[in-house]
Amino acid sequence: MFPLRSALSLLLCTALGLVSTRAHAQPAREDAARLERARGLLRQVPLIDGHNDLPWQFRERVGNRLAALDLTQDGRKLEPPLHTDLRRLREGGVGGVFWSVYVPADLEGGAAIQATLEQIDVVHRLVERYPQQLSLALTADDVERAHRASRVASLIGMEGGHSIGGSLGVLRQMYRAGARYLTLTHSKNVPWAESATDAPMATPLTEQGRAVVREMNRLGMLVDLSHVSARTMNAVLDLSQAPVIFSHSSTFALDPHPRNVPDEVLRRLSKNGGLVMVTFVPGFISDEVRKYSAEESAAAERFKVLHAGNPDAAKAALTAWRSANPAPRATLAQVADHIDHVRKLAGIDSVGLGSDFDGISTTIQGLEGVETYPALLAELLRRGYSDEDVRKVAGKNLLRVMRQAEATARRLQKERLAEDPPAEAEKPVAGAGK
Repeated sequence: MFPLRSALSLLLCTALGLVSTRAHAQPAREDAARLERARGLLRQVPLIDGHNDLPWQFRERVGNRLAALDLTQDGRKLEPPLHTDLRRLREGGVGGVFWSVYVPADLEGGAAIQATLEQIDVVHRLVERYPQQLSLALTADDVERAHRASRVASLIGMEGGHSIGGSLGVLRQMYRAGARYLTLTHSKNVPWAESATDAPMATPLTEQGRAVVREMNRLGMLVDLSHVSARTMNAVLDLSQAPVIFSHSSTFALDPHPRNVPDEVLRRLSKNGGLVMVTFVPGFISDEVRKYSAEESAAAERFKVLHAGNPDAAKAALTAWRSANPAPRATLAQVADHIDHVRKLAGIDSVGLGSDFDGISTTIQGLEGVETYPALLAELLRRGYSDEDVRKVAGKNLLRVMRQAEATARRLQKERLAEDPPAEAEKPVAGAGK
């Protein structure tokens, strides 16, 4: 006969097991419900990513031959993997993307202009190649029309003032070709604006730079302050009549990388009406990752010196160092922390998303590709964000910024014609800003 004590123990263990199972099942059900709620919100409002470098992948991998890289296939199976393909855009509920038409910062003048136009051409040809999935967007209304038609609104963002070769005329023609924002600098200074990652200039925004910003306001082109120094950020905020954006930046307070936005600037954003599109670059999200990257770079340089003339030995030493010092991972929760910080200092109307997918070599845990946006929005819901808060972060804030920039342009175009070219003294000098 089964002892009574054993029977009671079995019943107790079974009951505890059921309680434990239910305890684990409840959070899982809540997570699934929040994820579905996030997906439902993205059917109401387009999620608009402020920065995706897919056009550069076409240039680097296949020389801009679109037929050689099929976006209907799973980009994760490529080596290295793509973060973007058409199926995952749909899975991620993406309603719009600013495709970056980045070209390297060491290009100048005509070479930079040509390369930028070639990248703009890639975006136009992608839209022509996949007309059922993509739609060119030039206005906020275009974005919403594309979303209603279940297409990804394809916007164009120029990354770096070197793309216009110091010419307001080129700036205007880039706008006519579809560019709707210009990042004033990339990793290096341009003759008229100071980068966050180059030597300080005498003046962070010269008179030529002020002319560029004024003309962008007149055109309706968004002024993008990612990559510029804090001094340039403040100079533009003093000047711009339209809201500015940070297309792919995070917060300096949580990760003191020079590419991130300091609190003093965040506090000014609500008055300007602009927004920070929090990025998914691991080193801009996690201070631990930022420090690790600096240590890794220092180790690589040290091994080059120790094994001068023997690159194989230097490579082997670096591989051994990495094995002994595993890289940390930034997390989705840390991205949400940066969103929280922008909301705290600038307000919920000043938050957006700018992934930098396909412009980064490593990804954030939980945000490995364009299919993962709903998971981030679900985390915001878990933190108590309302449905309207999430709609704003996903795309409503950027649509509002675009409409304000469009309204500013209509007003300014009634007041004055296009700016004259800059004075001779302000024209770029070959090699300046290096």
